[in-house]
Amino acid sequence: MELSLKNELLASFAWYTVIVVLKMMIMSIICVMHRIRNKAFVNEEDTKAFGSSVKGKLATVTNASVERVRRCHLNDIENIIPFVIIGFAYILTDPAVETAIFHFQLFTGSRISHTFCYLIPIPQPSRFVFCMSGYMATLSMAFRTLAALY
Repeated sequence: MELSLKNELLASFAWYTVIVVLKMMIMSIICVMHRIRNKAFVNEEDTKAFGSSVKGKLATVTNASVERVRRCHLNDIENIIPFVIIGFAYILTDPAVETAIFHFQLFTGSRISHTFCYLIPIPQPSRFVFCMSGYMATLSMAFRTLAALY
């Protein structure tokens, strides 16, 4: 296997990996925006710098909107990091290109859909279905990688 972006499989993996990692990075920015908009900070120095939603006090506060974005971001971290690591190991097994690309597309689409379901919010079980479909794509790549090793 050629380790270059001329390799269709590696180029596809790079494309989808960059998309989901950028999405995860954007969630950080969205979380900061919600913190500033709602003046909901967890660090005293941030409260001093940007103000507080608690009148007359320099208090750290939680906010439902901020917490929702933060939980979505944490869910990304829990799922995207394993996808990147397992996905790279999976492409080293030289899988069928169409099958591998299907895994990458399923994961990417499910993470983007999961985010919309989480932030809008769209009623369950939509978020659960998208989360599990991405999880299953990663799990499938993990099992295929293990099978190729033995």
